[in-house]
Amino acid sequence: MTTLTDPVTDHHAFELNDLQQQILDEADRFSREQLAPLAQEMDDKEHWPDDLFALFARHGYLGLTVSEEYGGQGLGLFEAGLVCQAMGKWNASAMLSWGAHDNLCANNIFRNANDEIKQRYLPGLCDGTLVGALGLTEPGAGSDALGSMATTARRDGDEFVLNGTKIYITNGDIADVVLVYAKTDLAAGHRGITAFVVDTDTPGFSVAQKLSKMGYRGSPTAELVFDDCRVPAANIVGEKNNGVAVVMSGLDLERIFYAPAAVGMAERCLELSLEHASTRKQFDQAIMNFQVVEFKLADIWVKIETAKAYVYKALAMCSSASHEEAGRGAIHAHSAAALLYATTVMREIADEAVQIHGGAGYMWEMEINRLYRDAKLLEIGAGTQEVRRGIVGKYLRGTVS
Repeated sequence: MTTLTDPVTDHHAFELNDLQQQILDEADRFSREQLAPLAQEMDDKEHWPDDLFALFARHGYLGLTVSEEYGGQGLGLFEAGLVCQAMGKWNASAMLSWGAHDNLCANNIFRNANDEIKQRYLPGLCDGTLVGALGLTEPGAGSDALGSMATTARRDGDEFVLNGTKIYITNGDIADVVLVYAKTDLAAGHRGITAFVVDTDTPGFSVAQKLSKMGYRGSPTAELVFDDCRVPAANIVGEKNNGVAVVMSGLDLERIFYAPAAVGMAERCLELSLEHASTRKQFDQAIMNFQVVEFKLADIWVKIETAKAYVYKALAMCSSASHEEAGRGAIHAHSAAALLYATTVMREIADEAVQIHGGAGYMWEMEINRLYRDAKLLEIGAGTQEVRRGIVGKYLRGTVS
């Protein structure tokens, strides 16, 4: 019988198993060969290639966590996170839009919708003929997305009439399907929110504007408007007035899903820094030979390894969690903490990596410049760093007897 005082002697307990390592290696190769060559043009021109979702589908990277019954791959959240890590390393814009489609939209529908909705939407989301998005954030509802939500859905016979605006929506202007949250009971606050699947060709739906961003410029972001947009009542995901359950569990999975992307981006920062430090010469020697640079590289490596260890632990916890456990308790705290830590480390690493590159790192066309700009978003999306700290703080207060 193992006790808490027994030493852990098997280092393999802290490593990926053979299948997980294979998934990571294959996703890394796919991302390096297929996505990395697109990254600079996507960033420069704020361009999303029309055939990119078809490319994801051909290589088996859509519907990762959706069961084979609906056309998915039937993998776990942990394995999906490894793919996210690889894509983030080589093309963060592609990763962001892929994640919004596969995790925020398809996975939420798979976990929460009835079979009729799954049969109607998941096959297309899994084969790339449909592009998905999630509509939660509003102009006046960011960190207080639920309490300040102004989008409404009024019952009218067999339909709900949606009115409101969603902003900063990844894939917003290319999506065929949007999972939208709206208030169906104005008096009930966050307990009166309902989730709907909305087809973007529905009358009353429109894209108000495409938004230009500092980073992730190749990933399309838009403002969406619902103006007397009629959605069938049959398109409710979960239960009426219980959209908060879909939101909270979905946010936990979103946070832990994107945390490995920060690890992958940090890994790429280290690779670029090592390459530059070993080839850039000053005072007749490579700058890597100077202790100040050597120490910077050492600190970057240590931060990556510690972040990876915690992200993998939290990812494993969330992967094995039941539907009821997500959105509360330890799962809620660790998913927030993992993204909090990984993104903090990523931003620090990107800053040091630009410093190692010197003036070259400040140039727009440099890959390290793009990674530096991309790093910031993951400290804001899926709940800001402050929100994440608040989640962890509330969890800790609850552990005190």
